[in-house]
Amino acid sequence: MLRFIARRLFETIPVLLVLITATFFMIRFVPGGPFTAEKAVTPEVLRNLEAHYGLDQPLHRQYLDYLRSLLHGDLGPSFKYPNRTVNEIIADKLPTSLELGAWSLLVALGIGLPLGVLAAVKRNTWLDYLASSSAMIGICVPTFVMGPLLVLLFGIQLRWVNASGWYEPVDRVLPSLVLGFFYAAYIMRLTRGGMLEVLHQDYIRTARAKGASEARVIFRHALRGGILPVVSFLGPAIAGILTGSFVIETIFQIPGLGREFVNSAFNRDYTLVLGTVILYAVLVVAMNLVVDVVQVWLNPKLKFE
Repeated sequence: MLRFIARRLFETIPVLLVLITATFFMIRFVPGGPFTAEKAVTPEVLRNLEAHYGLDQPLHRQYLDYLRSLLHGDLGPSFKYPNRTVNEIIADKLPTSLELGAWSLLVALGIGLPLGVLAAVKRNTWLDYLASSSAMIGICVPTFVMGPLLVLLFGIQLRWVNASGWYEPVDRVLPSLVLGFFYAAYIMRLTRGGMLEVLHQDYIRTARAKGASEARVIFRHALRGGILPVVSFLGPAIAGILTGSFVIETIFQIPGLGREFVNSAFNRDYTLVLGTVILYAVLVVAMNLVVDVVQVWLNPKLKFE
């Protein structure tokens, strides 16, 4: 297994390098700059700022200097926040995004898995149709539509929760539901499909013939194989939950890294944009690697190859 993990990590190095290179040059070719977003500065001040941050160097020199700093774990200074580094901003904002992602993942699994199992066990009944219809709604209605609707209903009309912010425990409810319900819909459909396939296998019929209870057949024998499609989906899903927080954090005014990334793109904060992209790329790679390991653990027929 260690050899498998080492090989996968080695294979991701060129992928990350291409991603860093593409992001670096794309953000630099965008019209405007980090010091032109606000009121205009004099040419002398602009030259001094560019010299201070190394922006007066040729582009290829800036790129090589950034890679050299990156090898030492330094993501560079922020152009928007002069007295802070990108490392400090990420360390400050990332915990909020991770908390939102964790609650959203719990919502997705807590809704999607039980509904998927129920729909498979009660196939072609009103429970199956209700669960499938709910999943279809979750897939078809985007988060940037569902979010404002729930804010309007529960935050403004009923006043059960705050319309925005991240101050009290109850403020976690709406953002987590909006972000989690979208992925719960996919998890429900994958669980239903996986369970239907497993429930027709020979070993399930054998377990029933031996007198095993229906609950034992479902949760002890069938569920392990039925959730394999869900495990495959969880890698990109967790990354999607984190990157999808861009929209949710903006709608609900949550002080997380996703909202900071959006602001950095508007402000042309080159280093913060790059640092956030690199972080999310590493998270995607790590989650996919974890999923591969869990899949082999759940299905002994698979091997580390």
